[in-house]
Amino acid sequence: MTDICSLSLTAVANALQKKEISALETTQACLNRIEATEPKIAAMLLVNNENALQRARSLDAAGPDPALPLWGVPVTVKDALSTKGIVTTAASRILEGYTPFFDAFAVEKLHKAGAVLLGKTNLDEFAMGSTTENSAYQTTRNPRDTTKTPGGSSGGSAASVTAGQCFASLGSDTGGSIRQPAALCGCVGIKPTYGRVSRYGLIAYGSSLDQIGPLARTVEDCACVLRVIAGHDPRDATSALLSVEDYAAGLDKNALKGVRLGMPKEFFNNEGLSAEVRLACEDALKTARNLGVELVEVRLPHTEAAIATYYIIAMAEASSNLARFDGIRYGKRANSTKDLAELYECSRSEGFGQEVKRRIMLGTYVLSAGYYDAYYRKAAQVRRLLRDEYLTALAACDALCAPVSPITAWQLGSHTTDPLRMYLMDAFTLSLNLAGLPGLSLPVGLGKESNMPVGMQLIGNAFDEARLIALAHALEQNLPDVGRPAL
Repeated sequence: MTDICSLSLTAVANALQKKEISALETTQACLNRIEATEPKIAAMLLVNNENALQRARSLDAAGPDPALPLWGVPVTVKDALSTKGIVTTAASRILEGYTPFFDAFAVEKLHKAGAVLLGKTNLDEFAMGSTTENSAYQTTRNPRDTTKTPGGSSGGSAASVTAGQCFASLGSDTGGSIRQPAALCGCVGIKPTYGRVSRYGLIAYGSSLDQIGPLARTVEDCACVLRVIAGHDPRDATSALLSVEDYAAGLDKNALKGVRLGMPKEFFNNEGLSAEVRLACEDALKTARNLGVELVEVRLPHTEAAIATYYIIAMAEASSNLARFDGIRYGKRANSTKDLAELYECSRSEGFGQEVKRRIMLGTYVLSAGYYDAYYRKAAQVRRLLRDEYLTALAACDALCAPVSPITAWQLGSHTTDPLRMYLMDAFTLSLNLAGLPGLSLPVGLGKESNMPVGMQLIGNAFDEARLIALAHALEQNLPDVGRPAL
């Protein structure tokens, strides 16, 4: 097998089970790929070489196990997920050197499925950002054009998958942080229904919005990983007590025949949607129509209020969640402070980056006396309206479709001085987190002007990931291949 790293997860898992390649050979190939590509893209915050190789050797010694769906498959994990004995920083100085004594639930599930953890991927600090430029340690670059952003906050995970460093990666999605980088890099990403994957061990940004999900090269690959990490966890009170489906079992190239696919007018008629993204999505929908899909226009009238609603709720929750990082129990502690108040102030001032500070301050403001009712309570009410509108639209359709990002990947540094412009990049993704519904991003082509990937998302009813995956897989088989980056 000449290029192991070019295989899909499904293909490499089958080859490993058949002993056509070994876990050690596969792991070493990925580590070699990381060594070759990291100087160009900086996707990894930590590479776990020795532990990964040791894990691969032990798997080979035991032999392939059909009961372990990811036996010997190398993966990476966003550095917002706790990993036992491995430094976990959430790309923040305030957690520099922090080594958890436990694994996140999703990481536990990867280990139990036989995966090999290669290391931790870069992100925007505490998952707050859309470009992976807010990391305290490094800026990740898009493997398809290293002058451009990979998206965020799971930009390191998307870049790692797209560059062939691993076969899948775990990200987290608070307002589009799996789907948007998947779209900009040209891979597949799934944001599951809120509660489908336990948040235990995920360093929280917005607790009512965060959801862990997979990024991989194909829909089938994502389906395999989602099946592994989904499930009830008694340690997470928001974890759904539902059985896990075999998401890859029902994949059928004819799954689109007779399907009603809703097109939200507010997304496709949005003035911020670029011509090349619109064209690529329209071409994909023409393909869907030729495969038997009925396209219907639907309305989501309160979508224009989604950005303000999201940032009020997300920043309020961030303010509360990040209060625990005080320099006392773990993480960065300021030196030479005269009292406890100064210790708190200096530790947090030195440890948090600019964007995190901005969101903490705004969140504290909207929760303060005299402003809670005017901002937070009103945002919670609009959030319910948004969810109801999604459910009404989905009652008339099998799924909804929409662009993921209004534009293709933009130049690094071009938005960093304008946070409001940056927030607008999430206009098509964040309302789904407010509604708690599942969404899947898949590449539908390359922009005619930029020659960069365009992503389209499919949106479904709560816990209906199996249908979304089946529809996306059928469409994927008939879409143009966006190719691999030349790194």
